[in-house]
Amino acid sequence: MKAGAMDFLPKPFNDQDLLDAIHKAIDQDIRARKEQAELSEIEQRINSLTPREYQVFTLVITGMLNKQIAGELGVAEKTIKVHRARVMEKMKVLSVAELVRLAEKAGITTTKGQPALD
Repeated sequence: MKAGAMDFLPKPFNDQDLLDAIHKAIDQDIRARKEQAELSEIEQRINSLTPREYQVFTLVITGMLNKQIAGELGVAEKTIKVHRARVMEKMKVLSVAELVRLAEKAGITTTKGQPALD
């Protein structure tokens, strides 16, 4: 009976119980809509990355250094610095920690040092 229901009120119930259940449901809906809007914004930022920027992004969140990423992708370290700066700008973050938090919210995690989409 509770599948999809926010609460269950056995009869007879008083008016205050009903009002409390309604307020609780409204609060939960507001939080869920806020979280969905935040996730949509993060996904838009990720979708704004070029394929190479996305590669750099997924390697940065694993904790790799610019030099390691450059070696992995076969490009100059300076090129990685440019891509990394663009990723940080497009993702609107100031630190790698913030970038990792956004990636986790978007369902992008790392396993054994390699990025994976959940």
